[in-house]
Amino acid sequence: MLHRHPFLSLLTLLYLGFVGLVTLTPAEDQPDYSSLAARLLARLERYPDLDPLTSRLSVDRVEFLANIGLFVPLGVFLLLLVGSRLWWVALAAGIVLTSMIENVQRQIPGRVSDPRDVAANSIGMFLGILLALVLTLPATLRRRRQREREQREQSMHV
Repeated sequence: MLHRHPFLSLLTLLYLGFVGLVTLTPAEDQPDYSSLAARLLARLERYPDLDPLTSRLSVDRVEFLANIGLFVPLGVFLLLLVGSRLWWVALAAGIVLTSMIENVQRQIPGRVSDPRDVAANSIGMFLGILLALVLTLPATLRRRRQREREQREQSMHV
């Protein structure tokens, strides 16, 4: 799998490194994401047209959405690596990965392990996998038709 898709494998490993940097470095070595989320909300509240959206958002919700967003690309990359028939392997790998991250975070000073992060990250993985399935559907259908055509031709020659 990795040898068949070397560029995608490299991209996936680089993104995994980024996820590790964001999720596994000690809190004192990272930007304060809560303050970043609060600043984003304050900026959005300046626009009255966005009030229906901003009235429902909180710092916790923005962080939850950010966790989802962080894992969407990983879902895409893993599905592309394992293939659409094994989508469940990509999802299982993502859930195992996010569970491991949360367990390791317990040992890192200033980090808080939160089961909601596992849920958000898993939702992100699922959305990424779903996105990749939709994007690869035309190619998947084309390959399937080609295989069926080849099978018909082989059965005619026998």
